[in-house]
Amino acid sequence: QVQLVESGGGLVQAGGSLRLSCAASGRTFSRYRMGWFRQAPLKEREFVAAIDWSGNYSYYPDSLLGRFVVSRDNGKNMVHLQMNSLKPEDTAVYYCAASSTSGAVRALSAFEYWGQGTQVTVSS
Repeated sequence: QVQLVESGGGLVQAGGSLRLSCAASGRTFSRYRMGWFRQAPLKEREFVAAIDWSGNYSYYPDSLLGRFVVSRDNGKNMVHLQMNSLKPEDTAVYYCAASSTSGAVRALSAFEYWGQGTQVTVSS
């Protein structure tokens, strides 16, 4: 089992950057594909980024490609999300998630473990 704790959220002006971090418990962290999702008020949770166990492959929706970068440090059981050129529409609660399956990379259902989320607010 994996426990996930996100940090790094906050209030930032449009055009700014934030780096979210997710600390994972457990000795098998490197076996999990890690993902980031977000949920804005009154909207469904959506895929933001994912990274494979090795850190060699990352995935993004087309809408975020080039602005968001996911990375991981298996030695420290950490995964990060660097968010640049932030926009007010990026405002949401951001969740870290872990998947032990080989299912669809972008699907919520593929991720068994979830953190509590961290709020990101981008002001205009």
